[in-house]
Amino acid sequence: MTQFSRRKVVQAMAGTASGVLVPTIVGAQEARELVVITYPGRLSEPHRWLADQMEARHANLKVRLVPSDSQDMVAQIKAAQGFSPYDAAPNDEPPHLIGINEGYLSRRNPSALKNLDSVYPELLRKSQGYGVPATYSLVGIAYNSKMVRSPPQSWADLWKPEFKGKVGIARTSSNLGLATLAIAAKTHGGSESSLDVGWDRLKALDPKAARSPASLTQMLEREEIALAPLWNNNTAAAASKGLPIAFVMPRPGAIAIISFFSAIAKTRHPALVDEWLDGILSPAYQARAAGAPYYFGPTVRGVSVPADARAFTPSTPEEVLALQTIDWTRIVPVRGQLVERFDRTFAM
Repeated sequence: MTQFSRRKVVQAMAGTASGVLVPTIVGAQEARELVVITYPGRLSEPHRWLADQMEARHANLKVRLVPSDSQDMVAQIKAAQGFSPYDAAPNDEPPHLIGINEGYLSRRNPSALKNLDSVYPELLRKSQGYGVPATYSLVGIAYNSKMVRSPPQSWADLWKPEFKGKVGIARTSSNLGLATLAIAAKTHGGSESSLDVGWDRLKALDPKAARSPASLTQMLEREEIALAPLWNNNTAAAASKGLPIAFVMPRPGAIAIISFFSAIAKTRHPALVDEWLDGILSPAYQARAAGAPYYFGPTVRGVSVPADARAFTPSTPEEVLALQTIDWTRIVPVRGQLVERFDRTFAM
């Protein structure tokens, strides 16, 4: 990370060889503000920690964190004249691809990122040269242990006869819902480019549809459903309340959905954004974000997952290698059609 010296201050305090002080006026360092999009609620806490580290290194720097919906952010960036109102932002894979295509993300500056070499190469490739893989979240199977005595061990187990009518699925307006559709297709011989079998298999579950991951979690807590494809973060939050909610990383592997952090095009502070991105990749940040109550998967090698997170986050090389990903380049272009089809198929 960039370190700023205080050489000018030292020079101003130095005298001449004769001992006569030379009057030197040192101008106050210009105040700067780095505006960074963050997550709502407690999920912003690792970002606040990183912001505090940067403010401690730079006099007169303020890092302002703004919880914002990605669509609101994009609209403001597009409406801005000149410099962007934001400097950096996180995006999951689908909006990351959209941001690249629409031109409001800046290319990565590898020479400014000393931690870049520690990133898992397969995650870095998915960035397409923009931003850095900050963390990942998992889609696995959450279940209510009061209702499920024999937990599923594979994705295919969702289609066991005893679970029919007891599975919840999220609407395809969410990344969770899109991932669930892709899982259904890939489990039964389809792919991201061949989703029809996924639609058929989802209907065969006789599922209960939810508008969002949060509402799906609530249905699981209220015992309206017994199990569901769900984020590890949502599941961990429910379990932390003492509820009988557990999580499985099913065979052949849980689905990792990457969150990238990227510079916004036309930022006023590209060097500070580079420092922020390098901080995101630091072992200290990665370990903090992996712990409770965040449970974000580390994207850099050599980070130990805390013991209390290991039920929800891969903690061994074998678990990391088993993770699956989704080819979002096939899904993002037809996302609107998939949302419409979901609403027609599963009237809500």
